[in-house]
Amino acid sequence: MKLPRRQFLQLAAGAAALPALSRIARAQTYPARPITIVIGYAAGGPTDTRVRILAQHMRATLGQSVIVENMTGASGSLAIARVGRAAPDGYTLSSGDWGTHVVNGAVYTLQHDLLSDFEPIALLSSTPLLVLARNAVPAMELMELIA
Repeated sequence: MKLPRRQFLQLAAGAAALPALSRIARAQTYPARPITIVIGYAAGGPTDTRVRILAQHMRATLGQSVIVENMTGASGSLAIARVGRAAPDGYTLSSGDWGTHVVNGAVYTLQHDLLSDFEPIALLSSTPLLVLARNAVPAMELMELIA
């Protein structure tokens, strides 16, 4: 098979450029740098404790530093807004709950859209909510308390 000169030169140029292109297109392995998990509550609380346990496991599994950052204020909205402004590269994560990711969006005008700007990754825990009253309150169930 005889190749015309033009086709031969195009193939030779493509073969010469191939090693350079493969180095440019090669993706970094995740994670290539530290991961930050932002929490909207003070250190020492239940959310902080759960995330620190998770971060410890992530460090061992991924072989990369995982930083837990507590950023209190505005019922957790400041922390969630910080994550919403971060680059969408998987290196800045948030941990929140019903209050930070549902109630705040229903009650306040936020800088971010909780439905479209965030994607849930994992359910860390499920915590029931209780309504409690003193023993002196005569109501024995919620409907009696409301009445």
